[in-house]
Amino acid sequence: MSALIIDDRRVNAGTRHELKIRDAVESDLPAIIKIYNAAIATRMATAQLDPVSLEERRDWLKQHSPDRHPFWVLEINRRIAGWLTLKPFLPRCAYRGTAEVSVYVDEKFRRRGVARTLLAEAISLAPSLQINAMVGLIFAHNAPSLKLFDQLGFERWGLLPRVARLDDVERDLTIVGRRV
Repeated sequence: MSALIIDDRRVNAGTRHELKIRDAVESDLPAIIKIYNAAIATRMATAQLDPVSLEERRDWLKQHSPDRHPFWVLEINRRIAGWLTLKPFLPRCAYRGTAEVSVYVDEKFRRRGVARTLLAEAISLAPSLQINAMVGLIFAHNAPSLKLFDQLGFERWGLLPRVARLDDVERDLTIVGRRV
């Protein structure tokens, strides 16, 4: 994985932070779940409606393989700031080279390049993971995520109107994709 040193110009001018992307391990699960549960509450980033527990997600990491469908965390100064997963898009063999990407960022680290850094790493390493296309499923009302994916070369590949119901509000799902 990678380690970077960045200057954080958005928070404290001249402050240096060490960023490290690495495979998630079981001891990361509490931080991963905390980030995910915060995203659930926003009704912007996941169709999951109820918070998840450590017990429910204990096997989450086992569903991923570092050499094909990784589960990465990004640390800033040894604190988990966000995470990304690549998982099989659909189970049929013809989709073997396509991965669904999901990325989540801790509320305290948003708008600091965490998701961009994770996505850029995934795009960069996709060929070595035997991935030739990446797909994201993003709620149409999640403008920040759609903007980020657009900026990183993802295109709008489809729209599923009103397929999700979040607190009695029907929401559209935008399908974005990128060949890598």
